[in-house]
Amino acid sequence: MISFRSMTEKEYPDFLAYFISDYAAEIQTNYRLSRADSLERATNEITETLVEGVNTHGHELLCLFNQFDLTDKHIGYLWYKTDTLMKSVFIYDFHIFDACQGMGLGKQTLCAFEDQLRDKGFKEIRLRVAGDNARARHIYESCGFGVTGINMNKSIAHD
Repeated sequence: MISFRSMTEKEYPDFLAYFISDYAAEIQTNYRLSRADSLERATNEITETLVEGVNTHGHELLCLFNQFDLTDKHIGYLWYKTDTLMKSVFIYDFHIFDACQGMGLGKQTLCAFEDQLRDKGFKEIRLRVAGDNARARHIYESCGFGVTGINMNKSIAHD
């Protein structure tokens, strides 16, 4: 069974370290930017989005726990924003730590999250998956998510 707890300010730097590195790698691969430019872009985007860190209005940053693991260590992160008008949420980031992957915890987390949202009256979960992230796409599709569009880009800048 999966449970959720709000991220503390003490845990936020570890989340940032993971997220910026991971997101920068995605930017580098998908937008063909240098590592330095990708890190700068990832850092700027999260700084502009989470202006007050864990206390940013409308954003929820959660630590995930496997209730069957007695160590009380969290197994990953979930970051989302609610849209109460549309009764939907947008997942910005969902990550199960590498050491906890391959045990079905991703699917369990998504099911538990969906149940929790349904109980609160939400009707839809939205997210974006990087084009080259087959593993994430597989998990989302196996949990009933469908493709609603395709992001595309073309670099026109001269190096």
